[in-house]
Amino acid sequence: MTTFHWLFGDQLGPHFLTPGPHGPDRDAPVVMIEARSVFRRRRFHRAKAHLILSAMRHRAAELGDRVRYVQADTYREGLRQAVGTEPVTVHHPTSRAALRLVGALDGVRVLPARGFLVPHEDFRDWAEGRTGQRLRQEDFYRWVRQGHDLLMDGTQPAGGRWNHDHDNRRPPPRGAGTLGAPDPYRPRESAVDDEVRHDLDRWERSGEVSFVGRDGPRLFPASRREALAALRRFVSQRLAGFGPHEDAMLARDPVLSHSLLSSSLNLGLLDPLECVSLAEDAWRRGDAPVNSVEGFVRQIAGWREYVWQLYWYFGEDYRHRNALGHRAPLPEWFLELDADAVTARCLSTVLAQVRDTGWTHHIPRLMLLGSHALQRGWDPAAVTDWFHRCFVDGYDWVMLPNVVGMSQYADGGRMTTKPYTSGGAYVNRMSDYCGPCAYRPTERTGDTACPFTAGYWAFLHRHRARLEGNPRMTQAVRGLDRLTDLDALLEQHRGHADAPP
Repeated sequence: MTTFHWLFGDQLGPHFLTPGPHGPDRDAPVVMIEARSVFRRRRFHRAKAHLILSAMRHRAAELGDRVRYVQADTYREGLRQAVGTEPVTVHHPTSRAALRLVGALDGVRVLPARGFLVPHEDFRDWAEGRTGQRLRQEDFYRWVRQGHDLLMDGTQPAGGRWNHDHDNRRPPPRGAGTLGAPDPYRPRESAVDDEVRHDLDRWERSGEVSFVGRDGPRLFPASRREALAALRRFVSQRLAGFGPHEDAMLARDPVLSHSLLSSSLNLGLLDPLECVSLAEDAWRRGDAPVNSVEGFVRQIAGWREYVWQLYWYFGEDYRHRNALGHRAPLPEWFLELDADAVTARCLSTVLAQVRDTGWTHHIPRLMLLGSHALQRGWDPAAVTDWFHRCFVDGYDWVMLPNVVGMSQYADGGRMTTKPYTSGGAYVNRMSDYCGPCAYRPTERTGDTACPFTAGYWAFLHRHRARLEGNPRMTQAVRGLDRLTDLDALLEQHRGHADAPP
């Protein structure tokens, strides 16, 4: 009896077909399913829908006669069309919903997850061995590096330090409109992209699905060949300058020296080990400084891996956490990515980046988009869904811990030690957004009050009882007592609750 192997749309690299005791049969026929119901359930960014379908169809073309590619209404229907009652293997999916689905299907055997560095059982052993201790990302990251011998000199971290954040948090160069980094890799569209765009247009015209955002020329890799080209270009031309300004923001240079590899990793086109290994090789050859390489390794072997593991370890209830009791709905201008409705230059600029590309780097996500949502008291589940839908690299496992835990502090500190939000001073220091803006980062009230400065103090006031006992927030909360205009600030902030800032 033939055993088929099912590839989900985020399992597109060759490592998902490597045979072995925990892999598919050698030369197993492959099943891929486009389920239209996925796009009906959520109003995705148009560029994200395009990228996923393009990547799936590119992979199907590579596999040729080996694949049965089915377009169906649902996964169940597609699998029935493709294999009937034949047995199927599938690697552990990346969402709880998909895992429930494959677990409920007769004849489907779930293989261990691929595309990550640490098996689930190893993480569980590590986590449960830390009785009474917080599952700190820094501790996990060091454990992963030691276990995989990543950026190590014997038993010591390369360069003498585990953490080079001190060297990697510089503001942008004064007066510079760009970093002047070499351009990132950008793919050329193919006939597959034309076909995808035609289908998306047809589905929208029929009213069957609806998207948000713009679908310009595809900006991110949709094939293994393109993803490798993007990785190699980053390592050879951009990695050296990545570290120092990885937290900076420039209006005319949204990419800076970032790798733009997250969508390729999350589609399964790249394996994390090959990415960090190439980066380490660059450091050992003397082609990139240790702080830049460590910063990149931290993003993949530290943060990405940590988020993946916490998604499964914390359990399904985690998505319902709302420790701060935030219930406000997302306003229409935010849902529609209406950057033109926003006066605050920082938020307008970043929202336009999301609208036009489905991507911004991690600091605009956390300290502008996420911080504004936190300050306004928006429902964390709705914020999570927005990030999932609107970013090309957004998946349930990615956004649930990142938004509920890191961005919205909705888990009450289970993942991070403090809420990540700030006033306009931080935005002014780390970007060039504030100079031409109609608002002033030092102003709390009045027509030129910065919405982030006012929002920061309003947030601290609203949650003072919870935050004043947090050692990392005590000093900030005490700052409320020095504000002579607090009442006016709070009244003005309430009056602007739903309006675009």
